[in-house]
Amino acid sequence: MILNQNSDFIFGFEAKMTNPNGDPDQENKPRMDYETSTVLVSDARRKRDIRDFLKRKGYPIFVDTLADKKVPMDKMFESIRDQWLNDEDNFTKLLNEETILQEKWNQLVDGQNGNFKELYEKMSKDKKKKSLFVDFNNSFMTAIIKKSLIDIRLFGSAMAVEGITRTFTGPVQISWGYSLHPVELVKSNTITSIMNDDASTFGKKHKLYYALITHYGTMNKYSAKLTGMTEQDREIFRKALIQGIMNNQTDSKQGQSPLFYLEIIYAKDFDGYIGDLRRFIQVHYNEEKSIREIHHLTIDFSKLSSVIEEMKKNGYIDNVVGWFHPYVDDSIFRHMPEYVSLDLWQPIANKVEG
Repeated sequence: MILNQNSDFIFGFEAKMTNPNGDPDQENKPRMDYETSTVLVSDARRKRDIRDFLKRKGYPIFVDTLADKKVPMDKMFESIRDQWLNDEDNFTKLLNEETILQEKWNQLVDGQNGNFKELYEKMSKDKKKKSLFVDFNNSFMTAIIKKSLIDIRLFGSAMAVEGITRTFTGPVQISWGYSLHPVELVKSNTITSIMNDDASTFGKKHKLYYALITHYGTMNKYSAKLTGMTEQDREIFRKALIQGIMNNQTDSKQGQSPLFYLEIIYAKDFDGYIGDLRRFIQVHYNEEKSIREIHHLTIDFSKLSSVIEEMKKNGYIDNVVGWFHPYVDDSIFRHMPEYVSLDLWQPIANKVEG
């Protein structure tokens, strides 16, 4: 079932003796807001973790590499497009399932028979059929996304590809993350040897001591209709957000652990959002001591709980769901809103094509 309710969500994770998001313009040091001494993490970093994790689970990913090499978007489109056109059984099945796509294909080829790939390439060179070709391509890409490309169903894409004019706005939007308190960078950076093909050089490992970092995000029901994001996709996204960061255990990323996920699901006829949920969360700590552990913080949700209760009374909220790390002392979380508990450690089934 296509997603039919808007939602706000907040995701919190801790970063301990690690580099949550290196800045290539600053020697790969942690991204920082030096005015507030808070650490920053881009939305691209979060999406990369999710894409990499889902790829490992067997899901085809559009924003990816080909043969371990970065390729432009049009090359990736060609690769995925040709997989469908070269598989006559799958392409025939797709046309049979997508009535409008079949009508556009029939208009494009106008009774000509032959190999799907050869017909497609022939039509692409026919200037008289340019409009029909672009129209078919838009519907073809939409059908492929709905059928197999979960990362575009979730995050969308501008599709800077010749022959495609449709833009796919992602139903899931994730803001940049930032720490809810000032952080300290490790002053003594470890020097490490970096091996290249024919030589070795020396580099530095940049880390911070400790940070509680949160991302805010939204899910939009209208954009979901355009990309085909389903309720099942939402469940997969939640788990991939938690499990993706756990599976990114590289040398620089080790030390990051998800702490909580909270999602406010609005009533079906409600079109608004509360907005950035981090505005309603207060973090308390001793300003005279360094923050090195989660226990040095207290996270107060009382303002958020009040807002949620008020919205519920107005009938705007359908449900609140959440996950908290089961082995973190929950006494640090104060005045939590009522929520339905989710098991986001539950494994995501491996994707089986067919």
